[in-house]
Amino acid sequence: MIEPRRARILVVDDDPRLIRLVREVLTAAGYAVVSRAGGEQAVQAAAVEQPDLILLDIVMKDFDGHQVCRRVREFSDVPIIMLTARIAEPDLLAAFEAGADDYITKPFSSKELLARVRAVLKRSRAAAAPSEEGRLVCGDITIDLGRRRVTAGDRPIYLTATEYALLLQLASHRDQVLLHEQLLTEVWGAPYRDDVDYLRSYIHHLRKKLEWDPSNPTLIVTVQGVGYMLATPAGVSTGLPR
Repeated sequence: MIEPRRARILVVDDDPRLIRLVREVLTAAGYAVVSRAGGEQAVQAAAVEQPDLILLDIVMKDFDGHQVCRRVREFSDVPIIMLTARIAEPDLLAAFEAGADDYITKPFSSKELLARVRAVLKRSRAAAAPSEEGRLVCGDITIDLGRRRVTAGDRPIYLTATEYALLLQLASHRDQVLLHEQLLTEVWGAPYRDDVDYLRSYIHHLRKKLEWDPSNPTLIVTVQGVGYMLATPAGVSTGLPR
């Protein structure tokens, strides 16, 4: 019997102690691990090793994790989790804008690390799985389910696996308010259900990609203290079955 391939994870950090710790935790959980200590090496490894997931430190000596993330996004959709001691909202938004799928704040526990890794890998596999044919349309936003592509009018929109999953969840329930807890559980998993600030950061970044005026959103609407809704513009027919 052929054994299933173990997920390969690339760990990038210039702290050898952290690499050793993360390697031990991931290896014990059944993952294959490769590691690099610098940004340039990380970009090369992402191309050559073709990992299923990258754990990427933001602060490194040659160039930072945001630069690495942008370089990798030029040729790969591999999910990327940022390792960061920075928890301010501008830092998190910078990570998402660079193309990151998730982040873990240092210091972190083995339990949290494995939960984040499993959740991101699950979302990535779901995004790569064959989907039903058809389209979801809301205003000028079109989601091609078969190809997993999103366009705004004629403009293609690049989304990470997590952003795509979030938009798909909203589009599948257009004109319906989805609770914070509901979105967090469906997209990220039960361990994330109370992390409203995390969801807020993702919504903010998704709006920057989809809305004509992100500061005055009309597509992804906030229902204060409750959740979010993907709103159909008045007078616009959609390809979404009601």
